[in-house]
Amino acid sequence: MAKHPTRQKIIITGASSGLGEGMAREFAARGRSLGLAARRLDRLDALAGELTGQAEKVAVAQLDVTDTGAVPAAFASLADRLGGVDRVIVNAGLGKGAPIGTGKADANLETVRTNLVGALAQIEAAMEIFRAQNSGHLVLISSMSAVRGLPKAQAAYSASKAGLSSLGQSLQTELDGSPIAVTVLLPGYIETDINRGVKTAMMTDTDAGVKAMVAAIEAEKKRAEVPTWPWAPIGVALKYLPDAISARLV
Repeated sequence: MAKHPTRQKIIITGASSGLGEGMAREFAARGRSLGLAARRLDRLDALAGELTGQAEKVAVAQLDVTDTGAVPAAFASLADRLGGVDRVIVNAGLGKGAPIGTGKADANLETVRTNLVGALAQIEAAMEIFRAQNSGHLVLISSMSAVRGLPKAQAAYSASKAGLSSLGQSLQTELDGSPIAVTVLLPGYIETDINRGVKTAMMTDTDAGVKAMVAAIEAEKKRAEVPTWPWAPIGVALKYLPDAISARLV
């Protein structure tokens, strides 16, 4: 297995809670330098205070990724305060949604703006930095819902994550063999606010889920369902099973 360089300076969006916060804590424990971005600056400041002394360095930036014009400046500011950046984790996401055509289009549009348009703005900003320095690791936090379109309130969410996965695949093809790596992660049900209320025996606790994600990121896998069990085999099944059966798996 190829040995990858240690990515010491890491930007994480959506870092004020959930998987973003969990990854920040895990990378801080490994002594990395962290640039943390999210809408809730008070939460970021509190987290930064907790991580000081573990992480080599912590910088924070208030950022709403749907304000696409603000993304490049936020990334540039974080990179400047960290003394550079060699990994960007595009994690900021939203789980709102409603069945399409039920008069609640705003929730679906907001989800797509955040998870796909906002993600593309982050990818553009990260890749501009990586192309200029001819190195870096771009990590896209997609979802198992990207594998197959989900019904009802999850339709727009799964479509946004499928678009994100497609962007990752496009970049992987373009950048194959280059010093810029791209990872697409597809988490299954991991216990966070976004999955609150989901009743399933396949829910993974936050710590275990985050550790699986960080392990896949550190290995710089091109694509990884996390945790591997049961989501890797479920990912295969979702591609081929009839609708009536696949609907029971998600």
